[in-house]
Amino acid sequence: MVDDQAQHLVRQAARALARAGLVHAYGHCSLRLDADSFLVCAAMPMGLIDTQPGVVVHVDRALPEGVLGEVRAHQSIYRLRPDVHGICRIMPPALMALSTQAIVPRARHGIGAYFGHHLPLWNDPRLLRDDQSAAGLAAALGDAPAIVMRGNGAVVVADALEKAVTLSWFLEDAARVELAVRSIGADPESGVLDADETSARQVFAGGVVERMWAYLTAGDQPLAQ
Repeated sequence: MVDDQAQHLVRQAARALARAGLVHAYGHCSLRLDADSFLVCAAMPMGLIDTQPGVVVHVDRALPEGVLGEVRAHQSIYRLRPDVHGICRIMPPALMALSTQAIVPRARHGIGAYFGHHLPLWNDPRLLRDDQSAAGLAAALGDAPAIVMRGNGAVVVADALEKAVTLSWFLEDAARVELAVRSIGADPESGVLDADETSARQVFAGGVVERMWAYLTAGDQPLAQ
């Protein structure tokens, strides 16, 4: 039995991603419940999720009926990364444009610094609808907070779903800056933060996640008491 708070959080995250333009008709998010299972949002456009409950998925079992095939990637990531407690599968526009050219955002500003200088690329535009490709993506992700998928968006992970949503917004903002820099013909190697600058900006103190979560969920329906 999944408690109401977990269900509400997954629905909130799904709606927040949609309102921010990070997903459209496609995309999904999930919340780890324990070492063996997680809760994935309803298989429908995330911005249309109202009271529809998420579905419990086990990391080492077949996907339940009605769960999207790409949720296999969530299974593989949760299996390999015990530190991950939230996953967002997103398809934001600026990142998508860069990804078609196998370009990942660089650390050019404070928000982009959270992904460092080694953001991995999954160089395959096909959907992750088999166990082998899902496992390959999870391995390629390694210990990074996100992986860009060529022509197919990204997967973002964190130790909390609220942080994964926040980092999803950060990733698209990094892509927006990268796209703008390249569109003016600037040297792609110019203006990149150095290692010390990047490290100094990778902080979560001071309510970084809490403020972005409040911004992205503003006006969302509260959990009924």
